[in-house]
Amino acid sequence: MKRVGLLGGAFNPPHEGHLRLARLALDHLDLDELRFVPTALSPHKPDPGGPAVDSRLRLLNEALVAFDSRCRVETVEVERGGASYTVDTLEDLSGREPDANWILIMGSDQLPGLPSWRRVERIFELASAAVAPRPGAPFLVPQVPGLHSSASWSGKAGELVALPATELDLASTDLRERLRATPLEDPGGVPPQVLGTIRSENLYR
Repeated sequence: MKRVGLLGGAFNPPHEGHLRLARLALDHLDLDELRFVPTALSPHKPDPGGPAVDSRLRLLNEALVAFDSRCRVETVEVERGGASYTVDTLEDLSGREPDANWILIMGSDQLPGLPSWRRVERIFELASAAVAPRPGAPFLVPQVPGLHSSASWSGKAGELVALPATELDLASTDLRERLRATPLEDPGGVPPQVLGTIRSENLYR
């Protein structure tokens, strides 16, 4: 069975924190593949503004240039459109690729909200989760049916494993604000090829 990590988000814009989290997952989970899964529209956050989804996809692909051959962009949520629910994505992918085991890659700031995710029990019938600590977000395992802590990922669904911290306190919200406030300055944490496109296309103005 193929071991596949799924790292979801708006990637608005993609930054070094996303890449560091992906690297930790690749190094610690024995993954065959890691897919970045950009949302069409997050059901958990208001629309933050920024460029259209086609621009976000292009920026994300540019961020992955020469990063790791095991990584690619998965466009299932963008193609589906509307609010992006993890359970729908997992059911789509599992139906399409029954030879894969799935693990969601996330930061500890997402743990408190897990019980409210749509059909969360079904999510952990289909996948596991790997969580990296984030500043100000304690690593607290939520009460979710079918989810349990594990020292390592066996490939089975329902396991929650810990990753090391990225040691990068980056957030797309802060980067968007810096890009708007001082468009000619390097905001820090944005891959050079991504920043070049942001500037050449006047994104986040």
